Amino acid sequence: MIRILIVEDQKIMQKYFEYLIESNKEFQHVQTIADANDAIKVCNSTKVDLVLMDVQTSHNHDGLSAGKEIREAHPKTKVLIITSLIDPEVLARAKTGCADSLWYKDHGDEEILDVIHQTLEGKRVFPDVSPNVQLNWIQSDEISPRQLEMLRLYIKGFSYSEIAKKMGCSTAGVRWNFQEMISKTGYSCKEDLIAAALESKLLVTTLK
Repeated sequence: MIRILIVEDQKIMQKYFEYLIESNKEFQHVQTIADANDAIKVCNSTKVDLVLMDVQTSHNHDGLSAGKEIREAHPKTKVLIITSLIDPEVLARAKTGCADSLWYKDHGDEEILDVIHQTLEGKRVFPDVSPNVQLNWIQSDEISPRQLEMLRLYIKGFSYSEIAKKMGCSTAGVRWNFQEMISKTGYSCKEDLIAAALESKLLVTTLK
């Protein structure tokens, strides 16, 4: 039997994944936990074939970091990241050793069972790009990756001058990029743009 660990802090998704696993005769439900840090302990103490791993878990603990640690310590254990965060950085990190596959909760075209089976067969299942969301007048892919990074740094508390130094440009260049983002999206101010980016889960800056 294929032993599956669920790491998910939302009750409704916990119940969904539990039903999915327990109604399938080839799967065995090992445990459901809400904290990614506890997933490492479970995998160290018992046999797990597949971890269904959320990204943003209890206490904002990072499922991607936990996934990387599990994969390095237990090469035979597969990690399938399940997330509603469409932040492009999440997808990029997942592809660089933090997961075997990734499935979007709210945006995935493929059925989760198909992704589970493909992952267990040794396939790496990742979308080419993260999903788009509407930001007032535009789609999120109309904001460049560089502009998204500037926005991410600003949300983390960096000033325009600190962002400029970090990204190798002028303070005036950072200011121009923010003005362009506000103009393209049609928001009245920078704060409205930031609120929309966070609410849509286009950016996540709280993972520990």
